[in-house]
Amino acid sequence: MTTTLPAYDEVVARYEPVIGLETHVELGTNTKMFCGCPTDFGGEPNTRVCPVCLGLPGSLPVANKAAIEAIIRIGLALNCSIAEWCRFARKNYFYPDMPKNFQISQYDEPICVDGYLDVEVNGETVRIGIERVHLEEDTGKTLHVGGATGRIHGATESLVDYNRAGIPLVEIVTKPIPGTAALAPEVARAYVTELRDVIRTLGVSDVRMEEGSLRCDVNTSLNLPGQEWGTRTETKNVNSLRSVERAVRSEMLRQASVLDAGGRITQETRHFHEESGDTTSGRSKETATDYRYFPEPDLVPIAPDAAWVAELKAALPELPRVHRRRLQEQWGLSDLDMQSVLNAGAVELIEATVAAGTTPAAARKWWLGELSRRANESGVELADIGATPAQVAELQGLVDAGKLNDKMARTVLEGVVDGEGSPTEIMTSRGLEVVSDTGALTVAVDEAIAANPGIADKIRSGKVAAAGALVGAVMKATRGQADAATVRELILARLSG
Repeated sequence: MTTTLPAYDEVVARYEPVIGLETHVELGTNTKMFCGCPTDFGGEPNTRVCPVCLGLPGSLPVANKAAIEAIIRIGLALNCSIAEWCRFARKNYFYPDMPKNFQISQYDEPICVDGYLDVEVNGETVRIGIERVHLEEDTGKTLHVGGATGRIHGATESLVDYNRAGIPLVEIVTKPIPGTAALAPEVARAYVTELRDVIRTLGVSDVRMEEGSLRCDVNTSLNLPGQEWGTRTETKNVNSLRSVERAVRSEMLRQASVLDAGGRITQETRHFHEESGDTTSGRSKETATDYRYFPEPDLVPIAPDAAWVAELKAALPELPRVHRRRLQEQWGLSDLDMQSVLNAGAVELIEATVAAGTTPAAARKWWLGELSRRANESGVELADIGATPAQVAELQGLVDAGKLNDKMARTVLEGVVDGEGSPTEIMTSRGLEVVSDTGALTVAVDEAIAANPGIADKIRSGKVAAAGALVGAVMKATRGQADAATVRELILARLSG
């Protein structure tokens, strides 16, 4: 049965949303969290495993110092307090992709607590409280085959790859975020975007959502104004920035529909479907007691030296918000213009394009113009559109050199996005280079003058503005490849005196 969902404006007029985000980040260490197995992405299944990460009898874990340093740096960048003493715990549950039948994690004594991250949404600063940042090991990966959906229902068999099991995983949990009203979906996306940029700046992870090194669980609830917060649902493993926003919006609409009909929200995990933008029920949500946490007996507690923590803090790089303010000054942008760049996800793209040799204005024109339009039409992130900063800079270089006009450059850019090659290669293969040779253009100019004697007479009598009509005729005759400035000079030279 198809349920008619209420309009979004109606939902936010009647209900108050509360969101929360749990983000998992795979660290880019050379080896796993508790053993020496390599962490490279994309290896043959079950080739990067050992007795420790498979949980075989008699194997003992040893904590990865590089991972501990990385999480402390993340916590410092998120304005967290770093624990003077903490320890690991066993989180007990059985999944086929969890080889030990428990996960080494942190429970009531995490290494980083009580921080915050400021994000910009519609020109306003929203402070997102960070409840905790803790360290654990990742699970393996289950692949369901033989069905249409890629999920276990309808599959003929399931395969398990344990290569990912044991990779250092940082979980960053926000405090509940009330008061965002209609902006809740945008706040969620802005937070994950900013968090991704912070972690990438720290250099501790490649945070590639498409490869699973950054995964987000989205918690959403609705309540009537002035009443207690509603029952939350947790949409699991949302794997793109756009989908984070869509998942919040979808759950708000669904929950409002249930509440409007007099129903109750079930606390559960839900799955987000990229193709439809909907969520479907997964399983009832476990509580902490279901996991039977207890201190990990095979690992000693962690007590970070205060001097070491201070040293790490002093060595933090320039963080994204500070970096953006500096770029805004360098590029000479207003707050509104910079917000447009930020909303488009184009800050790093424009910066890299400028570094490749073009001006901020030119880089911004291409990324916020033609490329943003194509990204929106295709429903992909701007960074995934198919053009690189180096290619955009090369394209602008051809325009600056007079080899392409603006119209031709847009045609070349289409070829770049479609994977036809570099701008220079596409310009050559399609024969799109601007014709500026006076010898080649003189014939076209003479033909235009002969075909438009009335206009030619106006120019001879001093009405120079009329030359535009003849320039247009020449451009049409040369399929837009003539250099307009050169054509105008030739026309005026021919018809003067």
